[in-house]
Amino acid sequence: MIRRLFARLMPRSGKPGREPRVYGPNDHPIRRNQLSSGALQVIRRLHEAGFKAFVVGGAVRDLLLGIEPKDFDVATDATPELVKPLFRRAFIIGRRFRLVHVHAGPEPIEVSTFRAAQTGDDATDEHGRLLSDNVYGSQAEDAARRDFTINALYFDPATEEVWDYVGGVADIRARRLRLIGPPTTRYREDPVRMLRAVRLAAKLGIAIEPKTAAPISKLAGLMQNVPPARLFDEMQKLLLSGHATDTLRSLRAHGLSHGLLPLLDVILEQPLGQRFIELALANTDDRVRDDRGVSPGFLFATLLWHDVLATWKAASAIGEKSIPALFDAMDNVLERQAKQIAIPRRLEATIKEIWSLQPRFEQRSGQRPFRLLEHPRYRAGWDFLDLRCKSGELEGELARLADWWSRFANAGHDAREAMLRPDEAPKKRRRSRGRGRKHQDDGDAATSAGEPSAE
Repeated sequence: MIRRLFARLMPRSGKPGREPRVYGPNDHPIRRNQLSSGALQVIRRLHEAGFKAFVVGGAVRDLLLGIEPKDFDVATDATPELVKPLFRRAFIIGRRFRLVHVHAGPEPIEVSTFRAAQTGDDATDEHGRLLSDNVYGSQAEDAARRDFTINALYFDPATEEVWDYVGGVADIRARRLRLIGPPTTRYREDPVRMLRAVRLAAKLGIAIEPKTAAPISKLAGLMQNVPPARLFDEMQKLLLSGHATDTLRSLRAHGLSHGLLPLLDVILEQPLGQRFIELALANTDDRVRDDRGVSPGFLFATLLWHDVLATWKAASAIGEKSIPALFDAMDNVLERQAKQIAIPRRLEATIKEIWSLQPRFEQRSGQRPFRLLEHPRYRAGWDFLDLRCKSGELEGELARLADWWSRFANAGHDAREAMLRPDEAPKKRRRSRGRGRKHQDDGDAATSAGEPSAE
């Protein structure tokens, strides 16, 4: 116990380990001016304080592949308690994996301490999953405990050298994704590595090494042991990678899709469901590649829609009123989904609004269309409707519903009036002028707030 406490508080020093292969500036394309100013500032300060410090992981991998990194992580031999006082705005975070977030101007830099492998009877659960990861160690040990060889590379901006302990540079040149260590053991330590393998291979356009790929389908059930909040984070990265379509196909091929999203396998085997999701993901991939905004709420709304639709239709078929049945279906699906992936409440609100707008697009008479155009989620709702039309979900006249709304939104006032349909809704008996006006609003305000319409 005392030895483990010291291991957590003090990095190991002087322990013999594998010597790295060091690639000089002439052996690779990375230059210090490709790093962010924040990363350079953090590394410079750590060097001045007498510590080792490197850019590590995905940023080094991407730069070697000619991809511009989205962020830069730093690894050092200084513990979090030694890093924090060096910077004015620095915060120690995490329990399972303690690190420091340094705010260098507007840029957050993640600074982690070199780690060694966690050992002991209480290091893993009954499935082999690591429960903590705070034993500090040498740089060689830090490289050995990382997931993939291409993520275990260290770049020193002072010398412009790449340090490689595990053959990551060779794997990048061979366009190969390979786990460090025995694949079965490493997947048991952290089942999310299976998702990462599929996501990285699709994103980078590289092949998963056969030994790394072989155990995935057999160990897919371990995903059930991952906390739902962590699964949501990983699924969000997957969906916003710019290669979501290819990644989803690969997930299914490796048996990983089952259990992550309800009925996903069933939906993708149905022509309409498959078409709907493929259109949504292809559109998302295009937006990510063009650096346009993407809403995670919209994405999860598309992935869960056919589950909502099936539940809604089943309730309507036994005589339940349409709008209350829709809201019940929405709640039911999201409640079941939370057991697998914990979607944040703020995104649940967006998802529900997009779904609840769909019946309102069918109302094209009176003042309803004008009020719908003013709804803050109108554009997201219309994009969702457009996917439903293009996928073939809506038939007959409703198949052209998105086109009608597109023309209505861009028409002048007189043209809009001419496009309206006769109001065939039953007139409600008014008790007073105030009460009558409330009924005339058709419950739009209630629907917007997440309540079923009065009609």
